[in-house]
Amino acid sequence: MTGASLGPGPESGARSLVVGVGARRGVPGDAVFALIEAVLSGAGLDPADVVEVATVDAKGDEPGIVGAAARLGVPVRTHPAGALAAVRVPHPSAGVGAAAGTPSVAEAAALIEADELVVPKTRSPGGKAAAKGVVTCAVARRFPAADGTFDVSGGKTSTSPVTAGSRPFTMAAMNPPTHPPTRDLESAGPDLGHHGDAEVRGENLTDLAVNVRTHTPPPWLRERIAASLTSLAAYPDGSSARAAVAGRHGLPVERVLLTAGAAEAFVLIARALPARRPVVVHPQFTEPEAALRAAGHEVGRVLLRAEDGFRLDPAAVPEEADLVMVGNPTNPTSVLHPAALLEKLARPGRTLVVDEAFMDVVPGEREALCDRTDIPGLVVLRSLTKTWGLAGLRIGYVLAEPETVARLADAQPLWPVSTPALAAAEACMEPRALVEAAQAADRITVDRAHLLAGLAEFSEVEVVEAARGPFVLVRLERAAEVRERLRLLGFAARRGDTFPGLGPRWLRLAVRDRATTNRFLQALDQAVQALPARSGR
Repeated sequence: MTGASLGPGPESGARSLVVGVGARRGVPGDAVFALIEAVLSGAGLDPADVVEVATVDAKGDEPGIVGAAARLGVPVRTHPAGALAAVRVPHPSAGVGAAAGTPSVAEAAALIEADELVVPKTRSPGGKAAAKGVVTCAVARRFPAADGTFDVSGGKTSTSPVTAGSRPFTMAAMNPPTHPPTRDLESAGPDLGHHGDAEVRGENLTDLAVNVRTHTPPPWLRERIAASLTSLAAYPDGSSARAAVAGRHGLPVERVLLTAGAAEAFVLIARALPARRPVVVHPQFTEPEAALRAAGHEVGRVLLRAEDGFRLDPAAVPEEADLVMVGNPTNPTSVLHPAALLEKLARPGRTLVVDEAFMDVVPGEREALCDRTDIPGLVVLRSLTKTWGLAGLRIGYVLAEPETVARLADAQPLWPVSTPALAAAEACMEPRALVEAAQAADRITVDRAHLLAGLAEFSEVEVVEAARGPFVLVRLERAAEVRERLRLLGFAARRGDTFPGLGPRWLRLAVRDRATTNRFLQALDQAVQALPARSGR
């Protein structure tokens, strides 16, 4: 049997598995149950964790399926053939599609109200089933919901976790925190500790995996950083850089906190701000959730849907959430949420964290909240890493209410930002730097349009529309194989399956200049065309 690595389930003893079943008429219940039992056992899954058996409406009264569900002690959930047909499945079959209206009843039924496929479609062996008909079975995992499950309407992809319905809020898998707390990343499902630099580290590849602007830092910035080295004997003094950041955003200095990159800000927020029900809006940068989990929090996830263009509905965030983290524009989807929409997430007693690490790539920084002082509980994070090529220097900042800034500062170690990083921060706030950043944003807008136009020529590639960041998110069949072939052709792309809410069919591509993009598009065409044909099952 082939399939994704299973790892531990969402919660010990929690019912979280959906078994999808496809069967011909007259198949015996013993055959259905035997296949389900064998599939679960072979994958190391506990039958006690099965929450339901799912199938197409036309088979809802099939005695074999009903009997197998009864032996498992779970209900049979049925779905219209049209709804199942809208689910993208890993192993479609033309014959099944013609007969049942969906290319894989088992996989579609398992996935339509679940979060990830853990065992792909498996066909029954010969024997009892051979005389009466074939049985197929697939298993998907559903992350436990905060207040039970919720109904789903409309289409669903095999890689986009369920978020439709009245309460699109799911709790991430969470083991009890250790002392001291450690990152329990594996139990969260996707690998939250994976970052794009892992795709290119030590490799001679054209980098489309990391979103840092090429040919940076510019010479003038390197000179400013180098000049600061004469002051290394003194302890860092961040007063000038802090004042420069405050001036750039028109804020009092008391609303500014300098940090060792935005990543440190996530850690400070997780450790220093009170939160009983923190929620992270996904898909997005994984460090916010990783920091919360490392601090011992149980983290809720609001999973945005590909079918909705990964756009945010404020009503999706539960009322009881007292800390909400969202990116804008969001990594990896490249979606820019309207500021008016994000404002609706704010309320007294809630901390709203908006990660604007890529906002300076948006021309005019429209939809930015960084200069707002009228939104209760607002915390805005900025990074100088992406536009200025300073990932190795570690410099970012927090913009928030003075009380929040003071609380976060108390949690920082002494002298958290180095003298060279402070020099860089001050330099990047100067008028000539802001002009250069604005020009770079305009160039990226043009280069992104060129990339999107090239990708539109591929029938195999679906692109998340309305991209506004320095990267685009794409979905294609067998993306992992395409990514490996691209590596052989000299290009690194960012895998998408480490982002909650995505899956193995997604890739993130950084925007580069036209010449690099043209070479990449040629390589992508070679990679797609070179894939060996795969017969349907």
